[in-house]
Amino acid sequence: MANHQPVDFENNVSRALKDTQLIKNIQSAMDTLVTKRKGIFTDAAETAQLRALGNATKSHALAKLPELLERLEKKCTENGIQVHWEETIPEANQLVLDIMKSHGATRLVKGKSMVSEEMELNAYLQKHGIEALETDLGEFIIQLNHETPAHIIVPAIHKNRDQISKIFHDNIPGSPYTENVDELNAIARKTLRQKFQKADFGLSGVNFAVDETGTLCLVDNEGNGRMCTTVPGVHIALMGLEKLVEKLEDLPPMLRLLIGSATGQLITTYVNMITSPRKPGEKDGPKEVHLVILDNGRSKIYADAQRRQTLYCIRCGTCLSHCPVYNRIGGHAYGYIYPGPIGKILNPQVEGLEAAGVLATASSLCNACEEVCPVKIPIPELIRRIRNESYSKDPASTVEGHGYKSNWIESLAWKIWAIANTYPLLNAAGIKILGLLGLNLPKVGPLKQLTRYRKAPEFSPQSLNELVKQHGVDNE
Repeated sequence: MANHQPVDFENNVSRALKDTQLIKNIQSAMDTLVTKRKGIFTDAAETAQLRALGNATKSHALAKLPELLERLEKKCTENGIQVHWEETIPEANQLVLDIMKSHGATRLVKGKSMVSEEMELNAYLQKHGIEALETDLGEFIIQLNHETPAHIIVPAIHKNRDQISKIFHDNIPGSPYTENVDELNAIARKTLRQKFQKADFGLSGVNFAVDETGTLCLVDNEGNGRMCTTVPGVHIALMGLEKLVEKLEDLPPMLRLLIGSATGQLITTYVNMITSPRKPGEKDGPKEVHLVILDNGRSKIYADAQRRQTLYCIRCGTCLSHCPVYNRIGGHAYGYIYPGPIGKILNPQVEGLEAAGVLATASSLCNACEEVCPVKIPIPELIRRIRNESYSKDPASTVEGHGYKSNWIESLAWKIWAIANTYPLLNAAGIKILGLLGLNLPKVGPLKQLTRYRKAPEFSPQSLNELVKQHGVDNE
């Protein structure tokens, strides 16, 4: 992220729509995730109450964010965790590299971390001679295939068993072709177990950081996350600066919301609470723990009260699973690490409107994302704002690249429209002219784009007022 390179969204979508296998894989998986979530949140009144609590918890924490971050650093330091602040991705990457070099480390095992995906950390470390291995099964699969995640929670959701088996067979020496799930899991487990034992460093994300105790909370189902934070001698945790809750008592409802929304479970197999490095007398755990707090545009988002709601996101991915657009094009078409509805509002704010503003156009504004968001982010409202700011040159706008779509032809057209609708005689004359043209409007400028995928508007030769006078009104 933060490369400010415009995404070729139109061509990405065209390719995705032609990939029938991709669409089949995505829709099958989405149906499963949606069904499992429904099975967890069965009581509408309880769910509404829980979502309101999740929204209030994030709103409260972010309202006090500067204070809580300072207190988190103090508490973590008291616990023996070394805290680092990094504003940009290059700085964060360099920090991780420097920490590893200071220990002479050459191998890193990673639990699932969306922040590390933002940083493109794997590629960066590999350029400097360090092996960075994903240990989450989905992340491991796509790493073998040299891909980025297609979904926040289920990174390899776009692959079926046949495709995964071929990836294993082609990339893991001695791996037979098999579509048996247990055998595939055994292949991955055998491969990764050797890496856990040899790795110098372990890396994880942070689902929630508890300000009150300086605790890092991680959830996972495979045990790989805990292996990454326990077996290696040094643990590096990467965290976006918004991932805070104030108190331990805030965690249970947030975990219920996250886990139920993400995987349709009441609880994950592992909920890890990390508060310090290994203490004297303890037999396992890292001797060092480093917490890296990354900004990467989050401070700018935070500065705007409306945009701040984007930072409520707990990375459950349920907005993706319920989005009709995502269901038809998958995650890679978006061109950024965060796809789907949350990506439509997050990426333009971080990357700038010129680079990623087009993503906000890929929405029907059906409100499905808002209806299921566990922390009640008003995603459609923020999409509309991003769309508006793509055309508005308001100097008060805080989004980089605002007004990039504005052009004099469109502005003139809207001025003419405003004048025509101000004066009845002009309005009537304009309607007559448009009615005579019918479907023969010249397909140029904005109209050319409008009619690329839809039928051109056909104007009636009579105004509504004239039709009423002619035919009357049937109230029945």
